[in-house]
Amino acid sequence: MFIDSHAHIDGSEYDSDREDVVRRARDAGVRAILNIGTGDPHSGALERAVALAEKHDDIYAAVGIHPHDARLFDDSAAAKIKDLTKGSRVIAWGEIGLDYYYDNSPREVQREVFSRQLRLARDVGLPVIIHTREAEADTVQILQSEWNASGLPGIMHCFSGSMNLAEHALGLGFMISFAGVVTFKKADELRNVARQVPLDRILIETDCPYLTPAPFRGKRNEPAHVIEIARSLGTIHGKDPEEIGRITSNNFNRLFGLDLH
Repeated sequence: MFIDSHAHIDGSEYDSDREDVVRRARDAGVRAILNIGTGDPHSGALERAVALAEKHDDIYAAVGIHPHDARLFDDSAAAKIKDLTKGSRVIAWGEIGLDYYYDNSPREVQREVFSRQLRLARDVGLPVIIHTREAEADTVQILQSEWNASGLPGIMHCFSGSMNLAEHALGLGFMISFAGVVTFKKADELRNVARQVPLDRILIETDCPYLTPAPFRGKRNEPAHVIEIARSLGTIHGKDPEEIGRITSNNFNRLFGLDLH
């Protein structure tokens, strides 16, 4: 059993074959998918992600404003997300955080919106899913300030950072989720970090349609490929992919209080 803890299959990349993508995931042994609703909060993107989860028993949703779109966050977006989190299929707030690589929103705005969404997630009692790229110090500082005392868990998604960041995330009680990057030929440094993360704190994800793992590079990513992440982590930890699937699925269940088998 495998669980894809971070996917974006509600996007237009899957409009022509979404149901086939879901079926291939099931056939590959993927028990559940956490689909992440992001984008312009006024475009219907968040509602679309929730609707997909409501249609399928094995798909759950998270909703939040990605740092790329932080400039679009306002009071109406906050109210909309809070309302969506009332749905039974919404199990996390995210992905939220900081991205200083693209700077699609001003950094000051990103920090303000990140902090505000952490407070909102804390208010509704949901775990958070964190995106951070080239912003480790500010991410840690804001999490320490706004989240540390919440007593709630979270996920450091698509982890590609330093061991220092991993240690801070683990100290906050977070799971560390690895995506296709860990399979890339030049990712030795990341694999070294993955080797040091306790097995009871790891998750696997595709972040599809992005970051297609080896050996499927160059093709659109999809949840069925999450097995390649398990295979890579299995090599690192000396376990077979199925055992990594079992461990990470148990971790997912524990984080979200689910009982998926």
